[in-house]
Amino acid sequence: MISRRRLLATGAGLAAAGFAAPALAAARRLAPSDKVNVAVIGAGGQGSANMAKLTGQSIVATADVDYEHVRAALLDKQGNLRPERQALKEAYDKAERFTDYRRMLDARKDIDAVLIATPDHHHAVAARMAMERGLHVYVQKPLTYTVEESRRLAALAKANPKLVTQMGNQGHSGDDGRRVVELIRAGVIGPVKAVHIWTNRPVWPQGVPRPAAQPAPASLDWATWLGPADVDWGYNADYAHFNWRGWTPFGSAALGDMGAHLIDFPVWALEPGLPTKIETRHTRWPGGTSLWDTKRPAELSGYPLASVAHYEFGHAKGGPLHMTWYDGGLEPPTPPGFPANLKMNPEGGVLFVGTKGMLMHETYGEKPVLIGEGLDAAAARVPQSLPRIQGGLAGHEQNWIRAIRGEEAISCPFEYGAALNETMILGIVALKADQPIEWDGAAGRVTNAPDANQYLTRTYRKGWEL
Repeated sequence: MISRRRLLATGAGLAAAGFAAPALAAARRLAPSDKVNVAVIGAGGQGSANMAKLTGQSIVATADVDYEHVRAALLDKQGNLRPERQALKEAYDKAERFTDYRRMLDARKDIDAVLIATPDHHHAVAARMAMERGLHVYVQKPLTYTVEESRRLAALAKANPKLVTQMGNQGHSGDDGRRVVELIRAGVIGPVKAVHIWTNRPVWPQGVPRPAAQPAPASLDWATWLGPADVDWGYNADYAHFNWRGWTPFGSAALGDMGAHLIDFPVWALEPGLPTKIETRHTRWPGGTSLWDTKRPAELSGYPLASVAHYEFGHAKGGPLHMTWYDGGLEPPTPPGFPANLKMNPEGGVLFVGTKGMLMHETYGEKPVLIGEGLDAAAARVPQSLPRIQGGLAGHEQNWIRAIRGEEAISCPFEYGAALNETMILGIVALKADQPIEWDGAAGRVTNAPDANQYLTRTYRKGWEL
């Protein structure tokens, strides 16, 4: 638990203007012809997918707690090297290896940029350390594990505008998603007062009691994997490497996993500002004393299996907006006027409900469909107003590289990504509070339930502080 003194300091100090972000070390100036010296923190899993797109740069160092996991990311199910990962294997073989990214950042003075693809609980700590050394950063979604961390990284980025920052929500670079934003802003479906968002996540263990500790694989440095997480949990396969999202010390559940992809487009198109009220309903908490025990445990270890989060935006640009999030395979009710032959994609999507009709798209902003008479003709008259990113969805990583070299504007910088991330994570705050919360975005605090402010931040293991 967080001390009362820490809690009061948090409630008073989360406004972004309250952070005294220092000017950091200067980043190396790069020309369009230069290769960027890239390091990766979390080189397996999603990190390998990101880095496979950056093999045209100089990959100088990797930091990972389990190089057997990194090796597996290069192979197919039969244990053969995947052809599309050949260049990455060659680059990884040449790069200097570290287990602890703190040592990597201290030892390598030639790094220009760092890609971070760790579990959520490492994101802010790794990003802060890299930025303080004058390094450009790409951070996988969610940007951070807490609201406080989002605001600290935003303040660092604002104080150091020459650093190129990118959140890893690739849909923000997609052509379809950018067209969605253009159509909504042009008023094709009229003023929007309601948005429904859904996902099939979790697809990992969630809503189950915490498992017993097991011996960690010999290749895994479990203490470093725990890193900033201030818990003394032993290893279990239900935590690492992929399954950590469902456990409260490490992940941010479905909202953290998919909110950056799905909530992105309503926040981008409608410019609602920060939410003013959030209420999260959910299935029972894991670890109860019986099947019927729905009380929140004193020690939160895992997230409920499914949740519905209701967001109210009282200061939205177009007037009050209500947004509802559904996860765990739940979907919104079918609204009036929704065609009987049109189905909501069970994997996830967004439905904008306007006064003239509706717009629905799939995850990452893809395959937008207009619902309503004459809307397709109206959409055809809307000119392109947002720049398109070279490579679209698949070009998100290269966009970061081109922005570092001054060739293209960055797609999803922390200036935008931190506020989006705060909106997502406030749904987790309301979940943990187990009651509706009223949010004062300017002050950075929950006003109606003071105890909920403890969930805006967290304690850190010694040596891994923010």
